Amino acid sequence: MKPPSTTVRHTVAPGLDRLVSGEASEASGLRRSRLGLIAHPASVTSDLTHAADAIRAAGYDLHAIFGPQHGARGEKQDNMIESDHYSDPVTGLPVHSLYGDVRKPTLAMLDGLDALLFDLQDVGVRVYTFVWTMALAMEACAAANVRFVVLDRPNAIGGTRREGPVLRPGYESFVGLHPVPLRHGLTCGEMARWLNEERGIACDLTVVPCGGWRRSTLWQDTGLTWVMPSPNLPTPDSCVVYPGMVLLEGTNLSEGRGTTRPFELFGAPWLNPAALTARLADARLPGVHFRPCHFEPTFQKHAGRLCCGAQLHVTDPHTFEPVRTAVEILVAARALAPQDFAWREPPYEYEETRPPIDILWGHPGLREGVQDGAATDEILEGVETELEAFGASVERYLLY
Repeated sequence: MKPPSTTVRHTVAPGLDRLVSGEASEASGLRRSRLGLIAHPASVTSDLTHAADAIRAAGYDLHAIFGPQHGARGEKQDNMIESDHYSDPVTGLPVHSLYGDVRKPTLAMLDGLDALLFDLQDVGVRVYTFVWTMALAMEACAAANVRFVVLDRPNAIGGTRREGPVLRPGYESFVGLHPVPLRHGLTCGEMARWLNEERGIACDLTVVPCGGWRRSTLWQDTGLTWVMPSPNLPTPDSCVVYPGMVLLEGTNLSEGRGTTRPFELFGAPWLNPAALTARLADARLPGVHFRPCHFEPTFQKHAGRLCCGAQLHVTDPHTFEPVRTAVEILVAARALAPQDFAWREPPYEYEETRPPIDILWGHPGLREGVQDGAATDEILEGVETELEAFGASVERYLLY
């Protein structure tokens, strides 16, 4: 009897695959160029070869690697830990850190390069820093007359929905440098096109699109293997809840860091799980069920203490609204424990003065609404109008 086939069928080809296979006509001229590469552990081909290795094996002239938050090889396991410059242990190439005192490539880093490739797996959320590493690198390339090439990847949570407010002027930070919604619905390539034209970066930009991706495609339907783009997004499930649950970073609630299910588990030592989940059930949030639970983080908030809270179980990712859900959680937590619930104090992601929750949300409205006892609908009032305006501004830059 013939053994069953073990061939993996991929319905989506990342831009990296199209580059190294020679299929990407958009990459014309790169074989004669001295290249730099912005990469992390999820910068892999569909057969899980790291981008640096695949690009060199395909005959391209790679001269330097640049590492975003968590490092080019994912060496920094916790949040907001800076990376140093070093030599890559695999290729021997210099690795320039873009998370620390330097977050924008310097002229010295770009010296001698003809093009800088960008190949980071993003998760479609404004506060995930990789798109801002991209924006700053685009600015640097514009100043240095270096071509900037995005090897596009799927939006891990799909591209049909947008949620949350648009960042307002005065609340820019490394978790939001341009007026983008919390869940923006774009790929990195689409974001780059919008930034380059609408935000005036004006670099020499090339985007190598994914093959076979559609806006309605969630990660589990791509046929690709999930590789953690950062340590606290270990699974596609983590990414689905992240657009909302990341807001808990701006509070004294644990968002599940230090557990094996970050952003799915949440709580604090002073919460009542039964009362919390009963209140959230009454909110009738679509596509999600809350299970009361207890957990003990091994690091970050409440490390080594028993936290009382809940786990989100997403029952339908197509109807689930992560931002509304997170706002409902914050409203519930403050109502149930008004003496214990508190907002995190700065500094946070290189912002020294503004409350972290304000730069995460994009303005003070969430903090002020929760403090005033406003309902979730009141806090979200006006967001749909902002999302419609943003959608109109990006329409011409969509690739899929």
